[in-house]
Amino acid sequence: MIEPSSLLAFAGLALVMVLTPGPNMVYLVSRSICQGRRAGWTSLAGVAVGFVFYLLGAAFGITALLFAVPYAYDALRFGGALYLLWLAWQAIKPGGRSPFQVRELAPDSPRRLFAMGLLTSLLNPKVAVFYLALLPQFIDPARSVMPQSLLLGAVQICISVGVNALIVAAAGTIAAFLAGRPRWIAAQRWVMGGVLSALALRMAVDSRR
Repeated sequence: MIEPSSLLAFAGLALVMVLTPGPNMVYLVSRSICQGRRAGWTSLAGVAVGFVFYLLGAAFGITALLFAVPYAYDALRFGGALYLLWLAWQAIKPGGRSPFQVRELAPDSPRRLFAMGLLTSLLNPKVAVFYLALLPQFIDPARSVMPQSLLLGAVQICISVGVNALIVAAAGTIAAFLAGRPRWIAAQRWVMGGVLSALALRMAVDSRR
């Protein structure tokens, strides 16, 4: 199996990844505030299934195929970049609001919440890059590759789901803190918009590896 030190190092990288602002976090926070924690956790279930999709793709070599076929990878890459830009515009557009601001939205059904969480996860090609770039570095080729890949992927999914579950639970508290601080809200909106735009730009110009 994998050495404990390597497993801990991989877990640290997975933690950094989940704490980096991205579409999954924005969607989960927004949905949790708009419709409550249960809706956020339902959406998180969809996000987690998206992680499982990429994990199995990496373990069976499907993710490598996306990188071998330029048009398949580019379609996923540019689709994710456009989605990030849309989220950035939602954050900074005139009359727009911070993802942490409470707002009135029509509640979605559990099926739609799950589907939107899954779509948000699948449109983030950085997850595929994470698996393809990092899994091989922590796998011992002298041992069975499939169990090692599944173990590393399970660690990443557990960390990501756990951290995001805490974010969902705390979204309302953060929103309450920001409610009486309009300058914090404005700053958060522009920071979020800037981060999302930067991620979209980097995603769009990243060369295929």
